[in-house]
Amino acid sequence: MPQHSPALFQAWFAVRRADTRLKTVVGTVLAAVAASLLVASPARAEVTADWQPKAPPLTTPWTDQVSDPPLPEYPRPQLARSQWQNLNGIWDFEVTPSSQVTPPSTYSEKIRVPFVAESALSGIMRAVDGGDRLWYRRTFTVPAGWKDRVKLNFDAVDYRTDVWVNGRKAGATHDGGYDAFSHDITDLLETGQNTLVVGVWDPGQAGTQAVGKQEPQPVEPQTGGGIFYTSASGIWQTVWLEPVNATHATKLDLVPDLKSSTLKVKVASTKNATSVVTVSSGGQKVVSASGAAGQQVSLKIPKPRLWTPDDPFLYDVKVELRTGQKTVDTISSYAGMRSIAVKAVDGKQRIVLNGEFLFQSGTLDQGYWPDGIYTAPTDEALKYDLQLLKDTGFNMVRKHIKVEPQRWFYHADKLGLLVWQDMPSMRPDLKPDAPAKAQWEKEFRAMIDQHRSSPSVVMWVAQNEGWGQYEQARVADLVKAYDPTRLVNNMSGINCCGAVDGGNGDIIDFHSYTGPGVARPSAERAAVVGEFGGLGLKVPGHEWFPGGGFSYEDQGTAERLNRRLIGLWTQMRTSGVAAGLSGSVYTETTDVENEVNGLATYDRQVVKVDVARLKEANEQLIAAPTSNPAPAVAKGRHSLRVVTEGFENRYVRHQQALGYTEVVTEASDDLLKNDATWNIVPGLADASCYSFEAVNYPGTYLRHQAYRVKQNANDGTPLFAADATWCAEEGEGGVKFTAWNFPGQYLRHYDAELWLATPGGNNAWDNDTSYAADTTWAVEAPWVP
Repeated sequence: MPQHSPALFQAWFAVRRADTRLKTVVGTVLAAVAASLLVASPARAEVTADWQPKAPPLTTPWTDQVSDPPLPEYPRPQLARSQWQNLNGIWDFEVTPSSQVTPPSTYSEKIRVPFVAESALSGIMRAVDGGDRLWYRRTFTVPAGWKDRVKLNFDAVDYRTDVWVNGRKAGATHDGGYDAFSHDITDLLETGQNTLVVGVWDPGQAGTQAVGKQEPQPVEPQTGGGIFYTSASGIWQTVWLEPVNATHATKLDLVPDLKSSTLKVKVASTKNATSVVTVSSGGQKVVSASGAAGQQVSLKIPKPRLWTPDDPFLYDVKVELRTGQKTVDTISSYAGMRSIAVKAVDGKQRIVLNGEFLFQSGTLDQGYWPDGIYTAPTDEALKYDLQLLKDTGFNMVRKHIKVEPQRWFYHADKLGLLVWQDMPSMRPDLKPDAPAKAQWEKEFRAMIDQHRSSPSVVMWVAQNEGWGQYEQARVADLVKAYDPTRLVNNMSGINCCGAVDGGNGDIIDFHSYTGPGVARPSAERAAVVGEFGGLGLKVPGHEWFPGGGFSYEDQGTAERLNRRLIGLWTQMRTSGVAAGLSGSVYTETTDVENEVNGLATYDRQVVKVDVARLKEANEQLIAAPTSNPAPAVAKGRHSLRVVTEGFENRYVRHQQALGYTEVVTEASDDLLKNDATWNIVPGLADASCYSFEAVNYPGTYLRHQAYRVKQNANDGTPLFAADATWCAEEGEGGVKFTAWNFPGQYLRHYDAELWLATPGGNNAWDNDTSYAADTTWAVEAPWVP
């Protein structure tokens, strides 16, 4: 978001909530698993006499490809067993007042699980609020070959969930919208057909729980909507059964340690047992070791092949849980050998992968769908957005205040995309009390536990732009202690919307629209631009609400969009990386509802950007050197001469508090010569850069303001110091001066005026004609010694 005062932001949010309430009143591992799956190959879902999907506002390429059952792929790739049963599909459905806490006797509708009630793919497609309780019912039969225990798994339900099997309560109530949970239902089962009932209450924005970008609003598209989107209530990830032994693994942690070339494995078990862990590659055993369940087992991997975005190599992992000589549980998994840290590189703190600096270029990825809202229609669709990022040269993705199904992380692991994972935030205007904090932190730990073994996840983002913020430093310390193997970002967008930087964690994170802006590392923390861009392009026929879309900077045409986009990447490459930038997050992967900032449209039918050009720009950015030795500029009196062919006799001068260029010769009068002479001093904001003081008006400096370059008196503020500081870069035939607070934007002469020019920008002074020459200067002897 752009920068706002906290009061304005909270007022805006309150108006939005009131308005919407009025409107809404009424691979390898999987191949091994697939060989013994009990679920038949899925067929395309058929419309039945009593159920059919609704027509979504926009259809994706996969809207009509939803299988029966939906999402038939094994849902938990890093803790996979050979037998399971998918319970997705058509369920009975009823909505009652939230005060009703026991299952209804009748169900008047049908819903397709796991698509939320607000979505077209569910067949319901209507708004839900905190006054509703959602009820789901279906029958199932446990396969005859299953023995011992049966677990009922829910990969995600939003928000409070109660479960009954054959009329009896299964386990405790579960609170949480983004984490998986299970119940052992063995003792509730009957021979033959069993009845499963699920009751869900989602308080939405009326509650204090993590909600991310959800906001109560009509499910039909409308103009406006801002940066918050349609709510997602109820079951939204796969529901499934699996048979287990009474002694079985409940969690598997796989932590690489490159310093010792070991993979550290911990297997949590329901009872005492021995875990035997085998690591293999290409079907050949690499190493095997055993230890007590619950204790760490270290496996030395000789000459480990490291996991990187360019080579996302995964080792196969097999875990056997044994009691005596009997194997009671067998698990397939995988692991990647990689490290992530912050260390000094060329004198600045930077993020390093496997000990080496790697610039992380990613997008803000919100995970919304016009047909499924929170749930992708198919696994292929789930993978599509990540593949689009790889195709356009990105090596990272920031999953923005939502947690995806485990298969999304599997695709990121396989494709080689680094993941910055946000913890979904509470609503922006909330000042959480102690119970709200406790619940949010519980869900945070659950998220970490569920995804800690994924090699693609390299950063936990604790809070965002001050939304529901509290105790920033303590939360960051809590997360770091809970998972010391990853980076922690205490606040993404510390410069925005009333956010408070906790001052700790591994990262300093600024937001800048359209940016890319600047973030500089401290003595302890690396710097990233956690959000920038937001370049918009509406594509007729592919808009959520035709004509209602918005962006941070509308481009109008695809050519302007691509030119501007490449200009932003040029700024980061030429100035940002050398200044200490370690990563950047472009807003965003796809359009979302009325936001039209995406690389692709919301329906994924049109890729708006030039894939080849953006891929090349990303490759150049990722390969940019961390040091860009600045040309030495002598202090003291000098004059700045134009080097553009045909204008070499023009010099920088001030006139009536504005900057210009003008022809200066020996015959020029003394006033012009004085105006064209500058005292070059150490930069007011950064002594390694420069400021230009007018010799005939001491205490006044060249500064940029609203792009125009002016000669103003130093008012002593940090803003003036920043605006009046220019850093030198090598130019062809001279020196380029980039704004200290806007790296990659340069002092340029245009039509005899001085401007702060942006490569690829849309202003007249940003045009491409002679841009390189116009932003290069010869530092020469002063006209007035």
